[in-house]
Amino acid sequence: MIEQTSVKEPARMKVLIVDDHPIMRVGIAAILDATPGMTVVGQAGSGEEAVQLFDRLLPDITLMDLRLPGMSGVEAIRAVMARHRDAKFIVLTTYEGDEDIHQALQAGARSYIVKGMPHEALIGALRRVHGGGRFLPQPVTRALHARVPNSELSAREREVLDLIVRGKSNKEIASELGITESTVKCHVSVILMRLNVNDRTQAVVTAVQRGLIHL
Repeated sequence: MIEQTSVKEPARMKVLIVDDHPIMRVGIAAILDATPGMTVVGQAGSGEEAVQLFDRLLPDITLMDLRLPGMSGVEAIRAVMARHRDAKFIVLTTYEGDEDIHQALQAGARSYIVKGMPHEALIGALRRVHGGGRFLPQPVTRALHARVPNSELSAREREVLDLIVRGKSNKEIASELGITESTVKCHVSVILMRLNVNDRTQAVVTAVQRGLIHL
């Protein structure tokens, strides 16, 4: 009598989807669940929910949008990475600015996919990252290469920039932040220099384009 041995199927890649749009989550889940070797184990609509689900589900890969209510995608990645250093994240977002990409990769993301790219790019990214690699499509790589050197802004400079985008004058910024108007002028000068622009209007346009500020 010949004993038959069952062949154990390889474990499926477990994916957690984080996006605040239910229709987007359902669409992505349908694509992944129909892909051999992949299964969606959970869906979250906020950064806080994503952190909680990650702790409970321990997915192989998390697809993370950046624009979320409350805790941002980058903040959620940092929160998870602080407790799970081997966590693997792929950012899937509409944001294309070099600062968005830079911040996401700095937080620990291993891939950055812009919504609107073919779904084959997402599947390729999932497989590459699951295998321990990184996946950055050419448009993302080009945006990173175009990043202005030494363009990091301090927390205070970001506060000033946000108020500039909101149309506040130096006097109003000084009052809101509790600093002197001359200090505001110094911050503005540094911001213009780091963004490589000549005036406040150009600073606003550049800040939005690069993802330093989201309207």
